[in-house]
Amino acid sequence: MSVAGHLKLSIVAAVATIALKTAAWWFTDSVGLLSDAMESVVNLAAAVFALAMVTISRAPADLDHPYGHSKAEYFSSGFEGLLILVAALAIVWAAVQRLLAPQPLAELGLGVVLSLLSSAINGGVAWLLLRAARLYDSIALEADGRHLLTDVWTSAGVVVGLLLVPLTGALWLDPLLAIAVALNIAREALGLLRRSIDGLMDRALSEDELARIGAALAGLAGPEVRFDDLRTRRAAGAKFCQLHMHVPGAWRLDVAAARREQAERALMQAVQGLNVTIELLPTHVEPLGHPGTAVAQPPPGPVPPADAPNR
Repeated sequence: MSVAGHLKLSIVAAVATIALKTAAWWFTDSVGLLSDAMESVVNLAAAVFALAMVTISRAPADLDHPYGHSKAEYFSSGFEGLLILVAALAIVWAAVQRLLAPQPLAELGLGVVLSLLSSAINGGVAWLLLRAARLYDSIALEADGRHLLTDVWTSAGVVVGLLLVPLTGALWLDPLLAIAVALNIAREALGLLRRSIDGLMDRALSEDELARIGAALAGLAGPEVRFDDLRTRRAAGAKFCQLHMHVPGAWRLDVAAARREQAERALMQAVQGLNVTIELLPTHVEPLGHPGTAVAQPPPGPVPPADAPNR
C-alpha cells in the first residue's frame, strides 16, 4: 500500500472512531469521552490535510521547484501539531466548566465498550502507519501514526478514570482526567511542531547516516584524493549530500570523472535514497625545482595508451 493509501485508511479510521466516541460521550455525558472524541476530529482533519500534502510532495521537480516538493510533508505535520494544540485548549475549557459544576455519569458500561472498540481501531491503524513511515521515510505518516498512538493511550486513561468514578464517588476525576488528556496531546503537538521546523530549516542527516557517509569517504580517500566541505540536508523522505573532491590537476578529465562516479555510487549505497552532488577540484602542483614541489602520481588502475586522446 502506498503512502497515500495508508493516509486514506487513516481517514476511514478517524470517521469510525469519531462515530464511536461521540456515541460513548452521548450515552455517558462524560467530558473525558468528549475530549477523546474531539481529538478524533483533529485526527480526521490532520489525515485529510496530510493526504493533500503527500500528493503535492510526490510531484516531480519543475522549473520553479528544481529540488522537488518533498518539504510539503512538513506543512502536514506542522498543521497537525497546531490542530492538536487547539483541541487541547478546547478540552481544558470544557473540563474546567465540568470541574466547577460536576455532574453524575450514566451508561458507563456501554460508553467504555465503545471507547475500547475505537481504541482497537486506532491502535491497529497506528501500527500500520508507523511501519509504513519507516518503509517510505515519511514524516507525514509518522506524525499521523504517533498521533493515533497517543490517542490510544489517551482513551485508555479516560476509561480507567471512568471506571474509578463509580467506585470512589469522586465526580471530579472525570474533568481532571480530561485536563490530563489535554496536557498529553499538547506535548505531542509541540514535538510535531519542533520536527516540522527542523525540516523546513534544512536539518542535517542523522548521526548514523553521517557516520555511514564518513566511512564511505574514508574508504575512497588517499594520498591523491581527499574530500571536504561536506553538507547534508533532509527534505522529508528526500536526502541530499554535496561535497568537494580534490584530485591531482595532472589527471585526465575522464579519469577524474570516473573516480567521482565511484564516490557517488559508494555514497548512494551507504545511505538509501541519497542525492549526491560532488564538485571536482583539481589540485595544482608547483613546477619542478620550486620549493614545495610535488609530483602528481598517476591514478591506480590500468594506464591509458600513450596515443589515447586527452580531454
